[in-house]
Amino acid sequence: MTVPVLTEFLEQNPSVEIIMVSRNSFKDLFAGIPNLLFKGIEIDDYKGFMGMHKLSEELLYEFNFQYVADLHDVIRTKILDRIFSRKGFRVFKINKGKDEKEKLTDIWNLNKKQLKPTTERYAEVFREMGFALELSHQLRPTVGSKSGIGIAPFAQHKGKMLPLEKMVEVARILSKHHKIYFFGGGKSEIDILNHWKSQIPNSENLAGTLRLHQELEKIASLKLMISMDSANMHLASLVGTRCVSIWGSTHPFAGFLGYGQSIEDAVQIKDLTCRPCSVFGDKVCYRGDWACLEEVSVQQILDKI
Repeated sequence: MTVPVLTEFLEQNPSVEIIMVSRNSFKDLFAGIPNLLFKGIEIDDYKGFMGMHKLSEELLYEFNFQYVADLHDVIRTKILDRIFSRKGFRVFKINKGKDEKEKLTDIWNLNKKQLKPTTERYAEVFREMGFALELSHQLRPTVGSKSGIGIAPFAQHKGKMLPLEKMVEVARILSKHHKIYFFGGGKSEIDILNHWKSQIPNSENLAGTLRLHQELEKIASLKLMISMDSANMHLASLVGTRCVSIWGSTHPFAGFLGYGQSIEDAVQIKDLTCRPCSVFGDKVCYRGDWACLEEVSVQQILDKI
């Protein structure tokens, strides 16, 4: 979700250069952004305080920078923040709104409200530095001619994943009129999607066959992506593809709707007062029945599409 923010920031501040420090595996997400240098690392090479000290020394040796923007605010970056502060750098960090999110996910709170989008939280870091930045919150299609529908049925946590029998039915119905492409990763997901492909004509399983830049190119060419509240929604945002997203124990109110995506395209059960009970979908259902996912119907998803 940092990518569209950095892109628009650099467009509006063309004299600025950003050194983006992140995992090597994310390099392709930042490819082609003018004035952005990507410093890819393997986290396992920088463990603990000494590892972060080693990384800080590398960054100081390789780059000449004035400000530090902490867009993550986790233990590792807190250590880096302190190191750079002691060396005289001005450090600006994201306000994650933890108290607001704790209140939002309190199942006894019946007054749920939309919180600030996470992309705006990123943007505020740069505004606090004194830079001008107005986010468009618009999709930017990178491909003119689009065809086919992508389906990404998996999520990291149970609280964000629709029962698979419902999603396979959606795919079966859509395949009558559209080419369907399945997305996923990991052996178990690949095996499931290969089984779906064998059952559903006019479908193709792309799980495990594409590198990240190839996956982005494919998503860019789709008319529509269907996903959970998952990374695939955000990948669709990066390449300007509209996404019908499905939400269970999480909620767009927490600020993680894909950049430029519409809340009108979100499928969710709106009359469950316990939603959202989690920001990331990693909590056990206190009711025990996962109604937020079990009550989502195939027809609801088709109506959005």
